[in-house]
Amino acid sequence: MHYKLPLKLIHAKGFAFIAGLIAFQFTLAAEPPVMLDQGPAWTDAARKDFYSRDQGSRLMPLNWIIALKQPNGEPFMAANLSRYGYLPNEASNPPGLPVGFNVANEKGIDTIGMTCSACHTRQIEVGDKAYRIDGGPAIVDIQSFFADLDTAVGAVLADPKAFSNFAYAVLGPAASPEKEAILRGEVQAWYTPYHTLMERSLPKEPWGISRLDAVSMIFDRLAGLDIGPAPTYLIADNIRVADAPVRYPFLWNAPIQDRTQWPGFSENGDDILALARNLGEVYGTFGIFHPMKDPQSPLGVDYLSDNSANFSGLRALEDLLWKMGPPKWPWGVDEKLASVGKEIYESTTKTEQGGCLGCHGIKPGKPTSRNQNTWATPVLDVGTDSKEYSVLPRIIATGVLEGALIPNQSSQPLKPCDLAINTLSTAVKGGLLQDRVRGDQTQVKYGRQIEVLKSVYKTSGDDGKPMATSDCSKITPPTSGSPVFAYESRVLQGIWAAAPYLHNGSVSSLAELLKPAAERMASFKIGPAYDPEKIGLASAQSKFDYTLKTTDCSGRNSGNSRCGHEFGTKLPEADKKALLEYLKTL
Repeated sequence: MHYKLPLKLIHAKGFAFIAGLIAFQFTLAAEPPVMLDQGPAWTDAARKDFYSRDQGSRLMPLNWIIALKQPNGEPFMAANLSRYGYLPNEASNPPGLPVGFNVANEKGIDTIGMTCSACHTRQIEVGDKAYRIDGGPAIVDIQSFFADLDTAVGAVLADPKAFSNFAYAVLGPAASPEKEAILRGEVQAWYTPYHTLMERSLPKEPWGISRLDAVSMIFDRLAGLDIGPAPTYLIADNIRVADAPVRYPFLWNAPIQDRTQWPGFSENGDDILALARNLGEVYGTFGIFHPMKDPQSPLGVDYLSDNSANFSGLRALEDLLWKMGPPKWPWGVDEKLASVGKEIYESTTKTEQGGCLGCHGIKPGKPTSRNQNTWATPVLDVGTDSKEYSVLPRIIATGVLEGALIPNQSSQPLKPCDLAINTLSTAVKGGLLQDRVRGDQTQVKYGRQIEVLKSVYKTSGDDGKPMATSDCSKITPPTSGSPVFAYESRVLQGIWAAAPYLHNGSVSSLAELLKPAAERMASFKIGPAYDPEKIGLASAQSKFDYTLKTTDCSGRNSGNSRCGHEFGTKLPEADKKALLEYLKTL
């Protein structure tokens, strides 16, 4: 979010006080979780780094969120946000932050932000034991976190007494009326774009536990809050309801696959492509990003002067992902039965009854200039829910990025109304290229590009006038032929740890996935309780009072359809059991 720098900085003594306050609110589990074996390179040091590695997210000043209250009067940060499913991080600095939250000092301000581990660290429970799965899809309620934070800040601004208490907590007893007035202005500057985003993007039908419409939220954040005219940077009409939730993917093996994102629209497989992937995530998770026209820049746009992305942190994050292996099944396996399942898994003659290897095996992918050994990620339409495809053709007003062009790319300059995905791609690639130029400390090789870019960019500065956007939302891209709703088919190592299944999380277990779609459960509870026999979510859950209601194949575009992926559904029950046993070993 964009906000003015708060008046009061957290100095050493203040930080110690805040750290102590968080620690007081911090609740540890009765017994530490079992950390699963994820390969020799995934050490305790790597895990701790993953949990708090700064990527550039800047949610809000730390002392603000510590001062916020829940409606019941309890601190907003109480119990390390465990009410949303976030996990305690015993090594956090300051103490008491959950896994996936960190504090970075931005221009002298201690600011709390989120990292990818907030959404990609899982904990499951079997009996009285908890098991930690790093890189697994988190079992969290992120929509409630977003909405409750909006409510908490709104309550402070709406009630003079509540604001007075908030200001006392932030500024201390020596705060003057003048300083309180400045603080109110800063909080309002933060709240206006955040509230606009939440009010327009969060759907009335909740995403639910373990799901998020990440692509829509990234589009909404970038198009709605980042590329409009100063001082607000808002283009509110660019924000659409984010109603195509998907399950968080698992991260192990992510660096090596040659396609990523559920629809497979993002090239992947080397460090540069990974940096682009991770930078897009930062833009969507509260990174500060406000590009501006700059005809003197090689790119015609300055992507970095108001950009909080931590490029070195993003590179370090990718190095960590290379070390992360798939989690090993922690319970016993019937080796004889698993060997029967292996034959079914690798079958090439009865694909409707098995033959998983054809789509999910390790095969050479499309080489990149930096990595000749990627893994193929087939992108196939297997009849699953189509809702996410409604997000991809979105047309937005491109704001200050109108006319932007990335050199040596086949794409055309951004039009006044253009695809959101093209705008995001330009923003990401522009930032990466400018960072590279900055690192090289030379622009000689970009001299030719400067002349080309000057001819296509508008050179006038931002005049601060509101941008007309109503026409953009009415434009629909042309379509041709029958629609194909294809999603990535990844290698299945560690698949046992990724329930619920299908890209939209509409099937509770692998046992349920081997049933025909018409026989799969229409609704099920979501939470950390795990069923080792069905390999997925247990039927009884106590952590969250949430039930996901799914639709059948007549509602394929509902976002919650359990339809599709009928592979293995015709196997005899004995063969299904054998196949499930083998999947535990991957």
